[in-house]
Amino acid sequence: MLYLIPTPIGNIQDITLRTLEILSNADILFCEDTRVTKKLLGILSEKFSLKCKMQKFYSLHSHNEQSVIDSLDIKIFEKNVVYLSDAGMPCISDPGVKLIQFAQKQGIKYEVLPGANAAVTAYAASGFDEKEFLFFGFLPHKSKERKTFLSDILNNGYNTILYEAPHRIKQLLEEIAELSPKRELFVQKEISKIHQKWYKNSAYNLKKLFETENLKGEWVVIIQGEKKEVSNITKEDIISLEIPKKQKAKLLSKITGKSVKEIYEELVIRDS
Repeated sequence: MLYLIPTPIGNIQDITLRTLEILSNADILFCEDTRVTKKLLGILSEKFSLKCKMQKFYSLHSHNEQSVIDSLDIKIFEKNVVYLSDAGMPCISDPGVKLIQFAQKQGIKYEVLPGANAAVTAYAASGFDEKEFLFFGFLPHKSKERKTFLSDILNNGYNTILYEAPHRIKQLLEEIAELSPKRELFVQKEISKIHQKWYKNSAYNLKKLFETENLKGEWVVIIQGEKKEVSNITKEDIISLEIPKKQKAKLLSKITGKSVKEIYEELVIRDS
């Protein structure tokens, strides 16, 4: 049996009773960082009297995930195997997906336990009442690729959740303020920790505020979507316009997907 277990993102008391039970019976632990996991088990032992078996610890993180899985002996899953990321839900901006894919391919029984997740917690706290939202995780670091992603996010029409590191949160707010200064944002840091804090304001106002604010901590940023008005214009509406055929062809190309040349030839035949 394989269990993928979420771990607290801040407050240690967010651990679940079921997680404690599974950890106490685990034989093999795959960890994003073995040092972090051993420290966590020590704290759980102290606070909740967690008693673990003699366990084997294996490192499994984003840089070695595939190579570790390629070398796995399927017989280890005859024992109780657990995967823990450093904090939060495995597979959500954390390793674990390839382990699940391996289990599916090999017919290994597995289960993902519910638990702490920064994205969903922040969205619940945001006050945005739209049920639909998108999750992008961390943006690319390279400026050109990052700008393209951010432009797509600002124009997708949905509330969008991002993660951001403390040394880039100020840059992100500046980038959003430049593209859409009035866009409402909800940003939260250090969720469930002692110094957790949230802000809700326009991108421009937050950019100004964060020039002097303490930026330490991991951030969740929620960008409110702006719904675009849907045009009900039809092909016949465009064809009836008193404009040159080339302009008609360009407009029709955008709503039909056909090439401008193909549509232009159709218009010529139509008017002949």
